[in-house]
This record gives sequence, structure tokens and C-alpha cells, in this order.
Amino acid sequence: MIWALLALAWPLSPCAAAEPVTVVVEGIEGDPLKNVTQAVTLPPGLVHDGSVDRLWLERFARQSEEKVRTALEPFGYYNARIGTRLETVAPGVYRLLVTIEPGEPVRVTAVQVTVQGAGRQEEQLQEQVRAFPLQEGDILLQPAYDHARDNLRARARELGYLDAEFSRHEIRVDPEAASARIELVLETGEQYRFDGVTISGAPDYPEPFLRRYLSFKTGETFSYAKLGETQLNFTNSERFKEVVIVPDKQQAEELKVPVRVQLKPAPRRSLRPGIGYGTDTGARFSIRYRDLNLFHLGHELNMQLYIAERLQGLASGYIMPDTRDMKSATSLQLNLQREEITTYFSRLGALELARHRSFGTGQLGTVYLRLQHEEFTIADQTSISRLVLPGLRFVENRYENLIRPTHGYRYGLEVRGTSHVFGSDTGFLQVIAEGSHLQPLPWRFSLYTRVNTGLTMLSGLSELPPSVRFFAGGDQSVRGYDYKSLGPRDANGNVVGGKNLMTGSIELERALFAKWGLSLFYDAGNAFNTFDEFKVFQGMGIGLHYYTPVGGLNLAVARQIGVEHPGYHIHFTVGFEL
Repeated sequence: MIWALLALAWPLSPCAAAEPVTVVVEGIEGDPLKNVTQAVTLPPGLVHDGSVDRLWLERFARQSEEKVRTALEPFGYYNARIGTRLETVAPGVYRLLVTIEPGEPVRVTAVQVTVQGAGRQEEQLQEQVRAFPLQEGDILLQPAYDHARDNLRARARELGYLDAEFSRHEIRVDPEAASARIELVLETGEQYRFDGVTISGAPDYPEPFLRRYLSFKTGETFSYAKLGETQLNFTNSERFKEVVIVPDKQQAEELKVPVRVQLKPAPRRSLRPGIGYGTDTGARFSIRYRDLNLFHLGHELNMQLYIAERLQGLASGYIMPDTRDMKSATSLQLNLQREEITTYFSRLGALELARHRSFGTGQLGTVYLRLQHEEFTIADQTSISRLVLPGLRFVENRYENLIRPTHGYRYGLEVRGTSHVFGSDTGFLQVIAEGSHLQPLPWRFSLYTRVNTGLTMLSGLSELPPSVRFFAGGDQSVRGYDYKSLGPRDANGNVVGGKNLMTGSIELERALFAKWGLSLFYDAGNAFNTFDEFKVFQGMGIGLHYYTPVGGLNLAVARQIGVEHPGYHIHFTVGFEL
């Protein structure tokens, strides 16, 4: 027996019945029960100040049978036997008992779904026709029918058939035979295309700059998804506090739809402080200045001062956007940095000119030239390095959400090198590759894997400054060990870094509630000079994650594996912008 209790009351005894009226439904379960329960919810006003309008209640009880019958039909029950009885539990306390014998459900005996018009050959529409969820012999489920019908029409409109409508959409039900016939005929009409775009409200930005954010071109098939993508492009640029995109279908000529984009600019200049903490860097404070429309050309100037326990510096950049798309640009960056950790001390100044080009969604290629001066002390070595360092970098990021992704991958490949011919103190060639993948699993589990590798050729280690040597250990490397505490050592046992790198991680996370996660992880790897001396350091542990609108707060406890006296290490990262 299944009980549905309404009005938040227990029907089992008069003493427990705190509410004047209780409704109990017997004989069904699952979605039909939910629908019936909603149908016989007491109307507002029937109970007022603890008193029941008896005449209204009796009328409601008489109407309940028809309400229940209507609520059952979407699930195929057209021949149900329904009984209602109003009982007086105590003076002024009532119970409405609804008993149901659902009977045999109606089953589908014929299904005919067709697409007509200019879009009848569209493969995506034909796929939906073939995948129609109700087939012969299935129980007639109205929600499944409605969902499939609406999806078919919506897909046609997504493909540019804006006038798509059903010329026939009917279900013929024979209750006595417990059978139903389905007929759907979609008339697609003609396919629409994008016409010109009018952008208004942001006169301080050049028109070619604004058009970078459009995800469609004149003449392409009209798509509401493309309009949504364009809206996100404008919004995520942080240059506009209001974006309204209006397709003027009524003004369409020759099936070409003009589009209006109405913008309201946000303040172009911002000054934003930030605080945070990371096990690798310690407590940190930063302040960032941005001007997003320098010279009224859409150019960006950004400067950031950051002060942490182990890392301090000033980074500034000037970005000149390309008109071809919103990711392509030319940038000039200046970085002044001081870093002091257990392994080394470094003072660095670098100027980098880079050209970035988008190769599609999530794909970005970069060619750069970096001029770098670095003074450093590592173990017993104190030296000065001057590098003229050209390089190539390609990154593809396919994570669907940067705050709390549920699936996706990212990989990057970088080649950089220099020579005495360029004016550098040394010559070397490096290849750096990294990748990560997030795979969703059943029962709210997810599997995250990560790998980082680096290879240096044509150079001795002592000639390389710390900024281009490889180290392992820390929050984003091998947990269980201090930041950059792993790598080849000198004769005195001091870590001096290596020419090569290989680290990897695997982490299994279980989502808890809406914003929490609990994970188990295993990390391994090291920096090394030759494969013969490659020693793998390992760590494993447990992580606790809390996800906020600006990113995750992550606490991990890791234990070293495979060493004589294994220790524990706590890794904690958190960051907010105020």
C-alpha cells in the first residue's frame, strides 16, 4: 500500500493529525502517484485559521474522482477504478481517502512520425524520427510523447527552419481496446539565414572590434544557439554590463533575418584587490589594475602587483586584439619577479612579445620571443643568466566549465630554445607537454588524470637558470612533498633541479551534496637529468573540496610512499577576489 500525505499531517491517529484535513492516496506509486497527489492538493482557503469549510470540502471530495482520472491518463491509465471517501477522524478533523485500481494501461499500436517541407532530408531531424521514444507495444506515456514532439520542433528551428510547426499532432486513444495510435507530421517550412548585424550602445569601441564577438556571419544558417553563444562572448568579455540580442524575424526579407545587438558598456577601468593562500606560495595579496579600452581601440592594459611569502612581483601586459576573432591578439608583457624557496633564490626580469591565434573553439596557438635576465643562487652556485628565448605553444582546452567542470580535457605542447647566436649565455632546446582529462562516472563519481613532461637537449644543467630547470613536488605536482623539493641533487645533497621532468596524477572524486567533493589521489614522478637516474617519488592521500562561484577550495592530506621515513604533508589552496 502506498500512502500520499498532504497538508503535512499524519493520518494514522487523531492525536497525530495536526492538520484539519489529510488526503491519502492508495494503489499507485512513482510518477503517477506524484501527479495524482498534486491534482488533489487542497485549494487555498478551504482551511482558514484551523477551521474547515465543510461544504467546500464535500464539493472538493466529489470533484476529486475526475481530477484523479485526468491525472492518471498521461501515464496510460484510461480504465482506472477510482473511489473517494470523506471520513471524520475527530470533531473538525477529516481524511479524504482516494483508492485506485489502475487497471491495464493503454499501449501504442501504431506510430507514424514524418517530416515534410524543405528540411525533410535533414539528417538530424531524421535521427530524431528514428529515435522517437514511443514504439508499438509501449505503454502510452504522454510526458515522453510531449518531450519528443517538442524536441523535434525545437531541433528544426535550431537548424534554421523558424516556421516549423506540426500540421498533424494527435493521439487516438481507444480506452475499451486499451490501444492508441500516434500521428505526427512536421512541416519545416523554408530555412532562414542570418542577414546583417546592427550593433548599438557602445560608440567608444570600434565596430570591427565589436564584431569579433559575433559567432556567426551573414549568409550562415540562422541558429538561436549561435545567438546564445554571441551573448556569452559579449558578456564574458567583462566590457559590457548589459547585452541584448534581438533577431528581427518580422523584418526578414528573402528568408534572411537581421539581428540587432544592444550594448551597455561597463566601466572600462577597474582596480581589484585580492587575497589568498596556497601551500606552494604561502599567504598572498594582490592588486590588479585593468583598462579594457585603451585609446578607444579596444586595447587592454593590465598591471598586477602580487606579494606572497615566497613570491613577489609586478606583471603588466598590453594586448592588441585582432579583428578576425575574439581570441587572436598580439601582446607585450613585462614581468619582474623575486622568488625565494628552500631550493633556490631568483630575481627575474622578462619582456615577452607574443602573437596569439585561435584555431577554433578552445584551441589557441602562440609564437613568442622572450628577453630574460635572471640572477639566481641555487645550492652553491650563484650566477647571472641572459636569454633571448623564442618559442611556440599550442593549447586546446575542452573543459565545459572552468569553475567546476564535470567532463572534458586539456593538453598543451610547447617548444622553446635559444643559442649563443641569438645573444644568450647558453644554448638549449626544450619540449614541454602537459595534459589532463576528467571523466564522469556513475553514482556521482569522476576520474581526473594529469600528466606533465619536459625534455631538455643541447645544454648542461649548470648553464640553465632556475626558471627553465625542472623541479617536482607541490600542490600541482607530486603531493606529499614540498614545493619544488624534488629533483637531482648535487654532491652536498642539495636539490638543484633537472633537465627533464615526468609527473602524473590520478584522482577519484565523489560529489557530496551540491558544493562538496571528497577524493582519493595518487601522484608520482620526479625531475631528472638522464633516464638511468630517474627515481620515482610517490604520494597518495585524501582531498576535500568545496566549490564556490569563483573556484574551488581544496584541502589535501598526502602521505609519502616508498621512502624510509614517510611523512605527511597538507596542501591547501584558496583564492578570492574582493
